[in-house]
Amino acid sequence: MAELTHFDGEGHAHMVDVSGKAVTDRLATAESAIKMTPETLALVTQGTAKKGDVLGVARLAGIMGAKRTSDLIPLCHPLPITKVTLDLEPDESLPGIRIRATVKTSGQTGVEMEALTAATVAALTVYDMLKAAEKGMEIVQTRLLRKEGGKSGTYEISGEAK
Repeated sequence: MAELTHFDGEGHAHMVDVSGKAVTDRLATAESAIKMTPETLALVTQGTAKKGDVLGVARLAGIMGAKRTSDLIPLCHPLPITKVTLDLEPDESLPGIRIRATVKTSGQTGVEMEALTAATVAALTVYDMLKAAEKGMEIVQTRLLRKEGGKSGTYEISGEAK
């Protein structure tokens, strides 16, 4: 098992010193999903949700979330993010919305937390936009799909081909 780098020799939490690391291109992709009833999903697909464009607002919220990750996660470094994309797709088989966030930077540490935050904030925003219609929605399947760059190289979950 890899060493937990956010703890010093005495077990105290600290921000990792990345100053000695090389600057490399970094990318991370994460996903989340939000399950809902078919009736609630229809509000999204038909554009009739009372609060407006659910997917558009959630996309912007996810981008903003990626940019604010270091304000939310105590030991994350603020990063010069160069690109954030969010894909939100209605999925009748869930039923609900599938969310995929990809974040890029050139830096000394990765953007996994930024991608995970983007996907999660987008899912939370979908919930907020639709909670008047359904309070029992469920955020599920939040996970890192892929990361590239840095000393540890590429990580990809098994079976991920997208």
